[in-house]
This record gives sequence, C-alpha cells and structure tokens, in this order.
Amino acid sequence: MPGYRSSLGFKFLQATKHNRLELLRREREEITPAPWFKVYPDAPRVTLPRPSFGPENLWESLLRRRSIRRYTKEPLTLRELSLLCFAAQGVTGEVGRYLLRTAPSAGALYPIETYLFVNRMADLAPGIYHLEVQDFVLEQLAEGAFGEALTEASLSQHQCARAAVVFVWSAIPRRTMSKYGSRGVRYIFMDVAHICQNLLLAASALGLGACPIGAFFDDEVNELLGLDGEEETVIYLTSVGWPAE
Repeated sequence: MPGYRSSLGFKFLQATKHNRLELLRREREEITPAPWFKVYPDAPRVTLPRPSFGPENLWESLLRRRSIRRYTKEPLTLRELSLLCFAAQGVTGEVGRYLLRTAPSAGALYPIETYLFVNRMADLAPGIYHLEVQDFVLEQLAEGAFGEALTEASLSQHQCARAAVVFVWSAIPRRTMSKYGSRGVRYIFMDVAHICQNLLLAASALGLGACPIGAFFDDEVNELLGLDGEEETVIYLTSVGWPAE
C-alpha cells in the first residue's frame, strides 16, 4: 500500500506546482479545447422562472448551514428550484463571449456542467435534467424515478432517494486544461467547490437542508447520465430537500 510520498495524489501536487525558475521554460501541454457550452438540442425544455429574491440574510444562512441527510416528502416548487439553480450557475453578466456567473471560475472557462436528479417536485416530472445556462432552462434527459439507482451508485447514501432533488456536477476538463494544462485540474475542483457552497447557502436561506456527497462510483453515475467518464466525468453531488425533524 503506497505511502503519502509515493501516492498518485502527492505526485500530482508536486508535478503541477508553479516554480519561478521553471514556469516560463516549462513545455506547454497542447490540449485541444472543448466547446464553451453544452446543449442537448433534442431534449424537451422546461423554462425556469425568473429568480425572485427574498429578504434572506447571508450571515444567517452561514450560521444555519449544516449537512442535512434526512428529508420530509414535501416537494420543492419550480420557483425554489430556480433559485437553487441560479445560486449554482446563474448568469450575472456578459463580457464578450464570457457569460459571468454567480460562482467564480478560473479564466471564466466554466468547466462544470450541472445535472439534476429530480425525485419530488410540485410542478416538474421526476427524472434527470441538465441545466442549460445560456437560456436558463432545464433539458429533460430521462423521465422516471432514479433515486434508488443514484443511491446504489453513491455507496448506499440513502439521501439520494429521500431528497427532493440531487444536484450532480460533472467536469469537462478540456475547457480548463486547454489553457492551464495539468495544473488546471486543481482549478476544476476549486470551481465545483465554489458552485456547491453557493447552493448550500441558497438552500439554507430557503430553509432547506442539503448535503454534499463526494463518495460514489464514478462510472456508475456517469452511466446514469450517459457520460463517457473521460471527456466528461462526474465529480460532486449534493442532495437537497425539506429537513426532517
């Protein structure tokens, strides 16, 4: 069993360090970029309501935020889901081709895609959806109950079936690595952490419970979404629902 210094993680950190003497002399990794946006053109589309913001206080949201794994069977509304999606990846500005969002991204490259496993919504059919950020719509990829399948793929973490919705984030590494090379992998995980924290605070502000999930069988979740696990791969999940007492 490898120790710390012989582990893949350690070797990656060492290999991707910036060094003043080597930075400008380092051979550039030629990585072809990926398209800036992902769209499922043949998928049915659900327009999300324009977010309407309440009087929630950021500091109160920070104080209340906890990882909540037990939820009631009360569904979310489309307005609530819209606010969560906006907090995660809502567009807040435009500079040239760049659509600036609620969460920062290295080089404004936005390598993260957002998928939703919907279990219980008041006005949205259960199924799997993709958040199309340009038009702020949900693209329906599959209809049906996938909570149990996601539970099995996430090492039997039952909140995936109990939650009203589970946000699943994937990475398209080429978007970031085409500019930053292998060091860009570091930035990809920073990006998804920014997004997740926005979602957690938005859930807290709405009185919802949420729990990030990092343990899952990568390719089993990829298979549920039809991802190849190479050009695009799942890297993080978060369950959201009304907290059970």
